[in-house]
Amino acid sequence: MDLADTEKHQYAGFYPCRLPVWWGRIGEIGPHCVAEGVTGKKIVLRIEKRFTRFERILAKVLRAPREVRRPLDEMNSMLWELCDGSRSFQTICELMDDVFKENVAPAVDRTASGIDALKKRNLMTVLQEPFNHKWNIGPGQTPQNQTLQTGQMTIIYDTEPRSESERNVIQADQEELQQDVQSE
Repeated sequence: MDLADTEKHQYAGFYPCRLPVWWGRIGEIGPHCVAEGVTGKKIVLRIEKRFTRFERILAKVLRAPREVRRPLDEMNSMLWELCDGSRSFQTICELMDDVFKENVAPAVDRTASGIDALKKRNLMTVLQEPFNHKWNIGPGQTPQNQTLQTGQMTIIYDTEPRSESERNVIQADQEELQQDVQSE
């Protein structure tokens, strides 16, 4: 099914793709499509806070958390899972419309707004061609520029890779890490 305005939109022919950030799934399975890598669970993003020297002292005194946890709603969670760089903007709009019907209407504008909101927070980008695995987009992976604590977490996150793309990138990262350790 073709949606009106997808071919005319600024993202037409582009491939939305999430950027490196720690993310995991929580909760029960909700509405979702049957596309590879889409579970219907809610997504939580974990982002390390960046403090100035004064803020670091203040945070230590006040015992402030060192990270921000951003839970996404059902629609944005599905959008997050769909945006793995392998699907075009048009395909994502159609899948969102198939699942959420009038709740996402107009699907093209609402999907673009979701992508724009994630882009504004440096969590997503839009590629001109399908994602070629230059960075890790898989769940449960701490980006190289962050130091998130992995100790005892009160919430159990589902970080199992659910798509071939996620599995390949995680496996490539692990192999690269092993090669680095062996060369030292």
